[in-house]
Amino acid sequence: MKRIIFSLACLITTLTAAAQSEKYQKAMGANLAKFELSKTAADYQALSASFERIASTEKTQWLPYYYAAHATIIYGFTNNKPAENDGIADKAEQLLNAADSLEKNNSEISCLRSMVATLRMMVNPMQRYMQFLPVVEKALAMAQQQDPTNPRPDFIKGQNLRNTPEQFGGGCKTAKPMVEKAITLFDTFKPASPLHPNWGKAQAQEMLAGCK
Repeated sequence: MKRIIFSLACLITTLTAAAQSEKYQKAMGANLAKFELSKTAADYQALSASFERIASTEKTQWLPYYYAAHATIIYGFTNNKPAENDGIADKAEQLLNAADSLEKNNSEISCLRSMVATLRMMVNPMQRYMQFLPVVEKALAMAQQQDPTNPRPDFIKGQNLRNTPEQFGGGCKTAKPMVEKAITLFDTFKPASPLHPNWGKAQAQEMLAGCK
């Protein structure tokens, strides 16, 4: 009898875990689809909040925190109000710290940390360039070290150079090799699952086309 009760308990636990996993997969998949369609600052702000709600339920999963941070960062850039960037960056860093507590030494998290530093630099590029450029570069170097197959560090480097004025060493000429390398890596990169980060290739191809 005890064996039967134990077996039933194990079956119920397994079925419950499977149902929770399916719910998580569906919620994440729906949000990732929205990521592709989002365009406005309000879209990204709402998306970040949605990922945070998933994170509050799935406390052992790092990806909801990662995507909430990513949406927050894009919200900051799309919002285009530099005076608000520090507060937005603070929020993104909190989310990345939560992700990092669950997934140490992750290349994707390091990539987003570089973007947070860029967001802070954009408050006043002339005054903050020397302070935050080393932070950006260190985070991207770490991302490459953590996963040399990840195309996003090179993509972000290329994007940063493309957006830097030519008189400061930026522009298409310096960005193009980085973007080309990123696209080569994108062609062979395989995310760990359909929910893991796999963004940037379309943007890299668009950027390269614009530099020809």
